[in-house]
Amino acid sequence: MVEWLISAVPLFKALHIAGLSIWCAGLIALPLMLRHHDPAVSPEDYRIIRSGTHLTYTMVVTPAAVIAVIAGTWLIFLREVFVPWLFAKLFFVALLVVIHVWIGHSIVRIAEEPGEHRPPNPYLPLTGILLCALPILLLVLSKPDFGWIEFPDWLLEPRGGQLPFEVPSL
Repeated sequence: MVEWLISAVPLFKALHIAGLSIWCAGLIALPLMLRHHDPAVSPEDYRIIRSGTHLTYTMVVTPAAVIAVIAGTWLIFLREVFVPWLFAKLFFVALLVVIHVWIGHSIVRIAEEPGEHRPPNPYLPLTGILLCALPILLLVLSKPDFGWIEFPDWLLEPRGGQLPFEVPSL
């Protein structure tokens, strides 16, 4: 592998951690913001609240999620981390993406159906977020050995295929 790409691993780790931190913090903040969507507030206050949640979701939380996923994917291939704990982590990341989409769907429905759509109780998405984020953190920090689970060889080692672009030689 190209030397400069290997030396970029700390950069990808920093991007991944920063993106994940902002993503999870935003996912925790959004349900708390959504609970203020009350049809009883004045139209001006409702517009401000609606704009705040929309901008937070589209300009902060979603870009942070994309950065976290892209940097994490690069780390998987650069570090050749094909171990069982990673697959468990990816399962919880997929659930986090589902919660992300659910919150975004609720934001869109509030905008399209003001006064008709009520956001979910904030404790429901917050519980889901914490039930995903904490196992991700525990799996990454402890890197448990799942040796008792039989995984196929093709899942545990690189396939040796070519990436869809040419890596310049030094």
